[in-house]
Amino acid sequence: MTSLSRDTTINWIRAGLLALPISGLLTMWSTLIPQPNPTTEFEAWSRFVTTPDYLISHLLGTNLGIILLIFGVIALGAYLAKRGYSGRLGLIAMIITIAANTLALMSAGGWSTFAAPAIGRAYLAGMEEAMLIDVGIDYLVIFMLVIALAFIGNVLLGIAILRSRTLPKWAGAIWIAWAVMFYVAGVLSGFLFTSSSLPTQPIGSLLMAISGGWIVWSA
Repeated sequence: MTSLSRDTTINWIRAGLLALPISGLLTMWSTLIPQPNPTTEFEAWSRFVTTPDYLISHLLGTNLGIILLIFGVIALGAYLAKRGYSGRLGLIAMIITIAANTLALMSAGGWSTFAAPAIGRAYLAGMEEAMLIDVGIDYLVIFMLVIALAFIGNVLLGIAILRSRTLPKWAGAIWIAWAVMFYVAGVLSGFLFTSSSLPTQPIGSLLMAISGGWIVWSA
């Protein structure tokens, strides 16, 4: 590969890395306003998920944020493989993280964006049985698998950044912190204990944006 080709490849990788901080900011925006607990406030939850703001934030915040995260992680894995000293770990982490986010788009993304508003509209139209709709054990299995894969993949990515010798160690530490804050203290805790989103999700997303921006600046 010629020097010009290498430079072009690196420039494209750096452009792809821009998706990381943008994804973090979009996800932070989509999780800023916590939704009511559907277990105890089903009518309030129904009104919340049927607003235009909810649909827009999930289409352009949650789902677009996931898509950009996938592109950003691909770029990060490629960068670590070409320029870092933890290329193999970075590629393994990239594969795990992409798998997690692809499953998230197929499951949680579709449920939150389209199924939840449909249930809310049915309830507000007088169909009280709508509050009894259960997502089923198959969805719960996929949901827990997404959280596990996303957490493991992002922690491994953080370790790969720490070991890269070409990216700031603190960027790797912050990347690990966002995974803990968002997936464990946010998504998983909300699912198990409150049935609603928690403030730790936008905080975690902000940490991802900070780490991603630092990576872009340093790459």
